[in-house]
Amino acid sequence: MTQYIFNNMVIKLKEDSRRKFIWSEISYLSKWWDAIDKPKKDAVKSLLQNGQFEIVTGGWVMPDEAAAHYFAIIDQLIEGHQWLEKNLGVKPRSGWAIDPFGHSPTMPYLLKLAGFSHMLIQRVHYAVKKHFALHKTLEFFWRQNWDLGSGTDIFCHMMPFYSYDIPHTCGPDPKICCQFDFKRLPGGRFGCPWGVPPETIHPGNVQKRAEMLLDQYRKKSKLFRTTVLLAPLGDDFRYCERTEWDHQFKNYQLLFDYMNSHPEYNVKIQFGTLSDYFDALDKEDVTSRKNSQSTFPVLSGDFFTYADRDDHYWSGYFTSRPFYKRMDRILESHLRSAEILYYFALKQAQKYKISKFLSSSHYMALTEARRNLGLFQHHDAITGTAKDWVVVDYGTRLFHSLMNLKKIIGYSALLLILKDKNSYNSYSFDNLLEMDFKQNSQSSLPQKTVITLSADPRYLVVYNPSEQDRNSVVSVYVSSPTAQVTSASGKPVEIQMSAVWDTASAISRTAYEISFLAQIPPLGMKVYTIVESANSDPHLAEYVLYNGNIKDKGIFNMKNIKSAEEDITLENSFLKLQFGPSGLMEGMINKEDGKHHEVKVQFSWYGTTSKKDKSGAYLFLPDGEAKPYVYTTLPFVRVQRGRFYSDVTCFFEHVTQRVRLYNIQGIDGQSVEVSNIVDIRKEHNREIAMRISSSISSQNRFYTDLNGYQIQPRMTMSKLPLQANVYPMTTMAYIQDAKHRLTLLSAQSLGVSSLKSGQIEVIMDRRLMQDDNRGLEQGVHDNKITANLFRILLEKRIVVNMEEEKNAVSYPSLVSHITSFFLNHPVFTMIEKIPMPTLQLLGEFSPLLSSLPCDIHLVNLRTIQSKVDGKHSDEAALILHRKGFDCRFSSRDTGLLCSTTQGKILVQKLFNMFTVSSLIPSSLSLMYTPPDARNISEINLSPMEISTFRIQLR
Repeated sequence: MTQYIFNNMVIKLKEDSRRKFIWSEISYLSKWWDAIDKPKKDAVKSLLQNGQFEIVTGGWVMPDEAAAHYFAIIDQLIEGHQWLEKNLGVKPRSGWAIDPFGHSPTMPYLLKLAGFSHMLIQRVHYAVKKHFALHKTLEFFWRQNWDLGSGTDIFCHMMPFYSYDIPHTCGPDPKICCQFDFKRLPGGRFGCPWGVPPETIHPGNVQKRAEMLLDQYRKKSKLFRTTVLLAPLGDDFRYCERTEWDHQFKNYQLLFDYMNSHPEYNVKIQFGTLSDYFDALDKEDVTSRKNSQSTFPVLSGDFFTYADRDDHYWSGYFTSRPFYKRMDRILESHLRSAEILYYFALKQAQKYKISKFLSSSHYMALTEARRNLGLFQHHDAITGTAKDWVVVDYGTRLFHSLMNLKKIIGYSALLLILKDKNSYNSYSFDNLLEMDFKQNSQSSLPQKTVITLSADPRYLVVYNPSEQDRNSVVSVYVSSPTAQVTSASGKPVEIQMSAVWDTASAISRTAYEISFLAQIPPLGMKVYTIVESANSDPHLAEYVLYNGNIKDKGIFNMKNIKSAEEDITLENSFLKLQFGPSGLMEGMINKEDGKHHEVKVQFSWYGTTSKKDKSGAYLFLPDGEAKPYVYTTLPFVRVQRGRFYSDVTCFFEHVTQRVRLYNIQGIDGQSVEVSNIVDIRKEHNREIAMRISSSISSQNRFYTDLNGYQIQPRMTMSKLPLQANVYPMTTMAYIQDAKHRLTLLSAQSLGVSSLKSGQIEVIMDRRLMQDDNRGLEQGVHDNKITANLFRILLEKRIVVNMEEEKNAVSYPSLVSHITSFFLNHPVFTMIEKIPMPTLQLLGEFSPLLSSLPCDIHLVNLRTIQSKVDGKHSDEAALILHRKGFDCRFSSRDTGLLCSTTQGKILVQKLFNMFTVSSLIPSSLSLMYTPPDARNISEINLSPMEISTFRIQLR
C-alpha cells in the first residue's frame, strides 16, 4: 500500500511545485527506501529540500500515548530520527498525532526535548473540543504540570472536529466538506454518506463551489485566535492511485486560483505542509503581539479518557490483548539490558581486539529489536486494536527479537566476565551463558529452564539491570535435591529449596527450585557456581494445603488441612499478611506501628450492555457495575513458607493467584508481590477485574501514572458513565488519605479505576464477541493464558495540610519508584550451558564506581549507528532521568542502597572499569547538539528532567 503512495508522490509533486505532502511514520518509509533506486532517492531529497515534502514527528511510528512506556516512546523516536539523519539528512520540527486514542502530556515533553516547537493532536473528548472551541483555546501552550516556569511549553494545535478525514476538516458541516473530497466523485468506489457527491470543478461551477468551501473555512477560522487556518486533506489508505492525486490537486488548484484572483474574498490560500502552517502562525503571532503578551493560553494536564460520541469512552483498549502488553514490557527490559551490556562489551572487545565479537552481527540484531519494539508502540499495536493475523505478526516480531536479545545479553556478559578476554575467540558454540527463561512461541508464557546438575560445577551469572546496588532473591530450577551454591570466593551460600509443581496439586520429581539471596553491584554481575553435592544443606520450604489433598509429598514437609479454621498468615520483618479461607488477601499489618489495615483482594466480572453498541477492542460499554466473582466450593489453596520467601496460591477456574512475601531486608521485602495467571478463553462478552478494597479514605480522588514518566491526579465523577472513570495505568496507580498511601504497581499497562473510596480496580483481560465499529471489523477473542504481575505497597504518609491534596501534581515515593523499577526489570540469571572445565570467569563485573543517586535512573546506554549500514560507531547515547519523588515518605530503614545528591553526578566518578573520553550534551533524540555544548565533567539534572548525552568510553 505505502509503496504506491510514495511512488506516486514522487511523480505528482514534481509535476507542480505548488503541491505539498506530509508523512509521519519512518517504519513504512524505510521499507520503501530500501527497495528504490538512486534517481528516485535523489528525487525525494530534492522534494524535501524545496519544502514540497515534509516529514512530521519522524518517529518509527505514531505511538499510542496510554499504554506505551516512555522508554519505548523515546527509543522509537531516536530510531526514526537516526534513520532520517543517515538516509535523508532532515530534522523534523513539527509533531503530528492525529490517531492515538487520547493524548498524554509526556509526548509534548519528549518532543520539546527533541527540539520541536509545535505539535498537533486530534482525538480529544468531544465535550472538551466543544469547550475549547467556545473559548478559542484550541491552540495553546502545553506545559508540564510539574513545571514551575515555562521551560516545557510547546505550542499545540487541537483539531476541532470529530475526525481527521476530509468531511471533518474543512469546517463544521460534513455534508458540505465531503463534497470537497475528490476521491468521492461519482463513479468512484465510495461516495458521501450525507447524500451529496462532489462535483468536478470547471469554469461553470467554480464561483459557487469556491464560495461554499470558503464559507466553511470562515466558520472554522472563528474557532481560532488568528487569521491563519489549517485544513488537512487526507484520510486512511489515501493517495494510492494516480487518479486520486490528480482529482484532489487539480480540483483544489482551480478553487485556489479562483479565490486568490478575487481580492473581495480577502483570502490567500495555498497547499502547505504542517510547518508551513506553524511558520505562518508564528509570523502573525509576532506581529500581533502587544507588550509581549502571547495570543495563546497555557494549559497543563492530559486528554484521557477519550470519547468520540455519546457514552462511547475508549477505555477498553487500556486492557485489550493484555498478553502482548506484558510481552512488550519484558522485551523492553531485555532491550535495555542488552543495550547496556553490548556497549560495555564492545568497549572491551575493542580494547582487547576480540575479532569474534567485533565482527559479529549483534549490532544488526540490536537494531532489529529496537525496530520491532518501536513498531509495537504503534497506536494499533500495543493498544490491542489490530486484526488477529496482524497481532500474530507483531507477536512473532517481538518473540523473534526477545530470542535475539537473550543471545546478545549472553554473549556480551560472557565477554565482560571472562578472566582471559582473548579466550572469547575460542568459545565457538551458541551462547555459552544461557538465560534461564525459555519461551516456546509468540503466544505462550515463558517457562524456567531446568539445570541438569552433576558433580562438575557450572557457573551461574546474575546480572543487575538497575543503577543501584541490589539485594534480590534469585531462583533457578535444578534437577536434583542435593544442590549446592557457592560464591566466587568458594563460600557455600544459604539456599531455600521449594517444590516445582507440575499441576496445582502434583509435585515434580525431576525439578526443584532453589532460591538464594544475591547482592549485585549496579549494572554489574555476580558469579556463583552450582553443583550436585552430598553435603548440600538447603532450607526446605514447608507446605500447608487447604481444601484438597496431596498424596505425594516428595522430600517436603506438607500438611493437608480440610479448610482454614483461622486466618492464614504470612510475615516478614516489615509486614504481616492475613488471608481468608479462599486464599485471598484480606489484611496487612505494618510491623513498624503494629496497625492493622484492611486490604482486601477480590475478583469481579463486567458484562457488556444489551444496547445495540457493545464493548469491543476500543470501547468499554459495561452492563452496569461489576458483579462479584462467584465460586461454589472453596478453591484449592497452597501455602508455602520458606527461608527467603513465603506465598499463598489459590486456584480458581479463571485465575490462579499467587501472593508472595520476600523475607529480605531490601526493597523487595517492603511490598507484596501479586501474580495472576488469567484464562477467560471460554467466556463470552465478559471482562475480569481485580479489586483491592481498603480502609483508606480516598473519597473520589486517585492517581495514575502516564507512560511510567509522571503522575496524573484523577477524580471519579459519579455523574459520568462508569467507563468514563477508567484511566490508563502504565506502571502504577495509588489512593491516599492523611495517614497512608496504597499503591498498586504494575508490570504491564492496563485500565484502572477507583469507583468507590478506598478501592483500586484493574481490568485484567476482556473477551468480546463483536466489533465496536471503530475500524477493526472484528471482536477480541484471541485471548491467551495471560500472566499479570503486580506489587502492592502500603506507606505511611506525613501530611500537614489536606488542602495540598487538591494540587495538580503528585509524586511517588523513592521506595515506590525503585519497587516499580525492580518489578519491571528483574535480575537476569544466566547459566553455563554445558559444564566446561577450562572456562574461567571473574568473581564479579562492577562497571560503576558506586550506585547512582536514588533518584537518577539510567534510561538507556544506546550504541549510536555509524554512517555505514548495520554498523555501530564508538559513541553511545547516555539517557538519564532524574525522578521527581515525594519526600514526605520516610526512606529510613527501607533498604534503599543509595543516597540523593540534588541531581549532581561527577562524570569521572561514574565508571569503574572504563574511562569517559568524552561526554557531550545532546537533544533527546540526537538531532541537535546545543550551541554551547562541550565536553562536560559534571552532570546536573533537575527533578523530572530527562537528558541525553553523547558518551564515548574507552
